Amino acid sequence: MDHSKALDVNPLREGLARERVVDPCIFVIFGGTGDLAKKKLVPALYHLYRASELPRSFAIVGCASSQLSDDGYRDWVREAVATEAPYLPTSGPEWDAFAKPIYYVDRFGDPPYSKLKARLAEIDSQARTGGNYLFYLAIPPTAFEETAEQLAALGLVKDESGKGWRRLVVEKPFGTDLESARQLNAGLLRSFDEDQIFRIDHYLGKETVQNILVFRFANEFIEPLLNARYVDSVQITVAESIGIGSRGAFYDRTGALRDIVQNHIMQILALVCMEPPVSLEADAVRDEKTKVFESMRCPDPRRIDELTVRGQYAGGTLLGEHVNAYHDENDVADGSTTETYVAAKFFVDNWRWSGVPFYVRTGKRLAKRVTEVGIQLKPIPRVLFGQDGVGEIVPNVIALNIQPDEGIAVVFEAKAPGLGYQIRPVTMDFRYGEAFGESPPDAYERLLMDAMLGDASLFSRADAVEATWELAQPILDGWQHGGSAVYPYQPGSWGPREADEFIQRDGRRWRRL
Repeated sequence: MDHSKALDVNPLREGLARERVVDPCIFVIFGGTGDLAKKKLVPALYHLYRASELPRSFAIVGCASSQLSDDGYRDWVREAVATEAPYLPTSGPEWDAFAKPIYYVDRFGDPPYSKLKARLAEIDSQARTGGNYLFYLAIPPTAFEETAEQLAALGLVKDESGKGWRRLVVEKPFGTDLESARQLNAGLLRSFDEDQIFRIDHYLGKETVQNILVFRFANEFIEPLLNARYVDSVQITVAESIGIGSRGAFYDRTGALRDIVQNHIMQILALVCMEPPVSLEADAVRDEKTKVFESMRCPDPRRIDELTVRGQYAGGTLLGEHVNAYHDENDVADGSTTETYVAAKFFVDNWRWSGVPFYVRTGKRLAKRVTEVGIQLKPIPRVLFGQDGVGEIVPNVIALNIQPDEGIAVVFEAKAPGLGYQIRPVTMDFRYGEAFGESPPDAYERLLMDAMLGDASLFSRADAVEATWELAQPILDGWQHGGSAVYPYQPGSWGPREADEFIQRDGRRWRRL
């Protein structure tokens, strides 16, 4: 036996090296003529097809309320690609080959979707997809449970031959509070098994988010630093420069905490904090993330003013144009107190992170669109460089840039040119596009591939969803009972002044992005 090879077995490396081959399958889109299908799903599937990532035996079935023929739906798909990805060809042999196995079934009938089973069986026989169906629920969350029940009633949850697989992809939001999340999970699990359910969070498909695991666990010089001995604090920012657009009705009953913090930010925080999994198998990764959520200190609703700040954008001028205040947007209720900005502080009370504050913030109409994780290390003792004239010693920062420019930056101190010891912060900056000569794939491309492969590593499990709601619910309860005023902030700013005061009380300040 070659012992040198045996000792080189690394579960992370072994998981990365596996060949990823998609089984023949039918991709069924409920809400097949909706915005999500148009803007994300159809372009992502066409990208995957052009990259030869889809199997030769593959079909797409749109399912919605519109009464369309197969050819009519193919025309709709062509228009969607032409609108959302105009740089892609929508004519010629390549397009014809992609469009040929596209079909449409309307939801009418008694019961609804009653036409679906026979049509899928017909397509399955023609396309030789082996009874493998992926059901994608690109529909309002209120219809998730009912649709799952209808699929179960039609006998579509299990392949009668026992050879094919059936999977269900569910878009966020996964509930609007802890109780509704529990009810939704219970409802879905009455029809599908947990290993068939893929709860999608598109942030987890972003290249830098995925790279957090590699950056941490494939680099010896990084992982020893990520603990309470060396880390002073962590900041997670998800900022958007746009307002709520035409989503007034949805956003007014949702707000920034539900829309971003409970899901996107919590998932990123877990990847930063988790212990190394024993492998890259889905449950090994998700077990470690869930342990993080279970270790987090539950916010006290009575102290919500100390732990959170809420804001709402005012009207004003942004880039030379007038923009409405939030309460003047369409479909927003008069006197609404829905937050378009939230800052919060969390703690992970385990051995690795005890005492390290995690500051998170997200908002609409902020100064720029950017998502970043900033890990600030503790300041050095000022024994050598504490004398006058040296300059301020800025603590080291590891910055994970998630969007728009995906990459990683490390801020460290260096001596400026000259005769004395003038110290200045400098940055080592890694950008994906520059380093690899290509842009990272769209998040949906990666996630759709993983769902078709049955790899649930980047999808949320029921217990993790409920664990994150257990952290968000006390904040909602505290706000509902009068805690934390909603402070106005100017469009193009970084949020309300009270958010700066919030972090300054701890002797820290928000990173300049």
